[in-house]
Amino acid sequence: MPLNIPNILTLARILTLPLLLWMIYQDSAAWALWAFALYTLSAITDYFDGYFARKLNQTTAFGTFIDPIADKIFVLGVLLVLVDLATINGLWLIAVLIIIMRELLVSGLREFLGPHNIKLPVTQLAKWKTTIQMVALALLILAPSLSIALLAGQITLLVAALLTFITGTQYLVSGLKAMKDIDSK
Repeated sequence: MPLNIPNILTLARILTLPLLLWMIYQDSAAWALWAFALYTLSAITDYFDGYFARKLNQTTAFGTFIDPIADKIFVLGVLLVLVDLATINGLWLIAVLIIIMRELLVSGLREFLGPHNIKLPVTQLAKWKTTIQMVALALLILAPSLSIALLAGQITLLVAALLTFITGTQYLVSGLKAMKDIDSK
């Protein structure tokens, strides 16, 4: 495992997650601000690990493997804590289920197609989905200290869930087509 700048950023995102989740669990206005700051810093590393990997030509097999896992652990961890605290509840849970199902679906597709040397490249819409999802979670984390953030976060989460459904469907269609090609060989 090469320790270069992109991989260090990715690992830092994973290692800070327990502290972030603990801060969110404090469920207070002051801790919400600290959690928001740490979350924002961690979310920014998600952008910069990829940027530096390309810019510094430091793309590695380990980075390619760990970055999407770190993203999923990060997002799902925060979502589950927000559900546990009832920041996300009621019908808003449908958005969380859509996000979780899509992450499992895409991970499963990539795992199945990988040995067949078939890749499911990240689409531009999926990048937008991730950005909107990150903004939604940031707003929901901030909700204990800023009341309008709850509604703004819920609406943004709904938009993220819609994009999640669309991109999940796109990946599923591509994956099924690739499976059909595998079966016909």
